[in-house]
Amino acid sequence: MSASRLGRFGEAYARVREIEGRGSGGEEELLALPYLASGPLAKQWGVRARTFDAFTSRVLAPLERQRARSLRVLDLGAGNGWLSARLTRRGHAAVAVDLRTDAIDGLGAAAPFRRTLPRMFARVAASFAGLPFKDRRFDLALFDASLHYAEDLHATLAEAVRTVAAGGRVAILDSPFYGRAALGEQMAAEKRRAIRTQHADLADALLSIPSIEYLTRERLDGAAAPLGLAFRRHRVLYPLWYEARPALAFLRRQRHPSRFDLWEAEVP
Repeated sequence: MSASRLGRFGEAYARVREIEGRGSGGEEELLALPYLASGPLAKQWGVRARTFDAFTSRVLAPLERQRARSLRVLDLGAGNGWLSARLTRRGHAAVAVDLRTDAIDGLGAAAPFRRTLPRMFARVAASFAGLPFKDRRFDLALFDASLHYAEDLHATLAEAVRTVAAGGRVAILDSPFYGRAALGEQMAAEKRRAIRTQHADLADALLSIPSIEYLTRERLDGAAAPLGLAFRRHRVLYPLWYEARPALAFLRRQRHPSRFDLWEAEVP
């Protein structure tokens, strides 16, 4: 993948995120993530906060008890670094990884955390396909709203597993899972059409880098099994409006929606 294509994609994606209102709440909003009480993105973050709470109690806390020390955590697709900041406040050594370094909601947006943390977490610009870390260095690798951006699911998981010590964990948060691949393909087609319609001037750059777009249980298992990973789902109780979406879609004869939840696997 050429640097120029990556650059064009990053610029276009940052522009779309800006249009969506990412980063519009300033430093106060950034420091509050994922707990937003108001603003145009509060509803979306209300869902993500539930996943984060489940991750903290069901994945992070048990691993903390098991290791009985500060954890080394790889935050893959970290965006503005809010989750790395939360981990740092909890006493862990987090490394935030993302292709994007812009100040909208890429790694460049993480600067305000420096004033609020005992130490600033590391930020590394890199792709999922080529992580610049030694083997078995981390206790936990997590994909927070990011795994569906992978170009190759198996290769991405393999690279993450390479960096995690035996007995460590790989966790997936807030990626869209569908019960059937056909539903995911329908969503992906709808998304591409929407990009062409809503962001015509940016569409070529936005669509220049392919991604898997969605997951299914079968798709995840097929990519993970050769690596010795067996993912388990932790079902998350989301806000009522989110939980009601399948029923509403059925009544309206619309496509069945995806679901996030929390997924975890132990590294052999």
